[in-house]
Amino acid sequence: MTDTTQIVARFQGPFGNSSEIKRRTFATGSQKKKSPRVSIVAGLHGNEYDGIYICNLLTQRLIRHNEQGSITGEINIYPVANPDAVLAGERSAPYFAEDFNRQFGSQTNTTLPGQMAQALFKDIQERSDYVFDIHASNLHLAELPQIRILEKHRRKLIPLAQMCNTDILWVHPLGPVYESTLAYNLNRNGIPALVIETGICLRIHQEYCFQILQGLLNFLRKVGCLKAQENTPDFKTPQTLNPDQVVIIQAKKAGLFIPRIALGKEVQSGDWIGELIDPLSEQEPEPVFSPACGLLFTLRQHPLTRPGSTLARIALKPHED
Repeated sequence: MTDTTQIVARFQGPFGNSSEIKRRTFATGSQKKKSPRVSIVAGLHGNEYDGIYICNLLTQRLIRHNEQGSITGEINIYPVANPDAVLAGERSAPYFAEDFNRQFGSQTNTTLPGQMAQALFKDIQERSDYVFDIHASNLHLAELPQIRILEKHRRKLIPLAQMCNTDILWVHPLGPVYESTLAYNLNRNGIPALVIETGICLRIHQEYCFQILQGLLNFLRKVGCLKAQENTPDFKTPQTLNPDQVVIIQAKKAGLFIPRIALGKEVQSGDWIGELIDPLSEQEPEPVFSPACGLLFTLRQHPLTRPGSTLARIALKPHED
């Protein structure tokens, strides 16, 4: 059994600072047969801490598994893929306004983020049979643990995603915005890549992180990277959602949104979700009600709204699709 840490890439920043992307690898060390290889990536966006925490939790578990001799494959962890952004606590590196997860797929991008993305992608591609890319939500919306996949990859990815103990499996139509992401380009190159989204940025949601940790460990056992357990915990079977099975509740006007329900609740049509207030008006708050029955899997946390701002998303019950 081996446990090694290597520098994938080192770059000189514009202010003379050195940035390093590191990978920690746990491997069986056996050369008798080809072992499955799974990579877990976090920190592509510097303000998304749940993924970094999940990588730490997983690393601690794998250290114990390594001591017990129960690792039967290769597991690569990239806990901080965008180190300068993580140190700054910003979505992107402080001296580049470019989204790091929009730098993949191009061989002609000569910017520093582009070079870092190419080096990271090359290392992941050479070492992976399966990849997880872990994200938190943006500043505005909190999310239940979910896996998001594109329609064109659903046949290959849905069976894998069902092993991962998330609440939701959301199938998206392909849009141009995805074509420069890490996961899209790995899938395009034949490496199954699953995008996990959970919580909200700038926070750590321990309950969700432990839920995803259990899902990752289950996946590692199922594909043969870890020895099977005799007593396995119960795992969630995610609700699979097509685009027409998601109801989006949007603000009708600008104001402040006050949620009156907890994320993850089952709602009925007409249930009270929250209220919109106009701080410059004497009018009563405008109540926001659920238009359908289902699981509340997205809920706005940033109070400020504009017309059309997303307030909540509901996963329709199967009989309503």
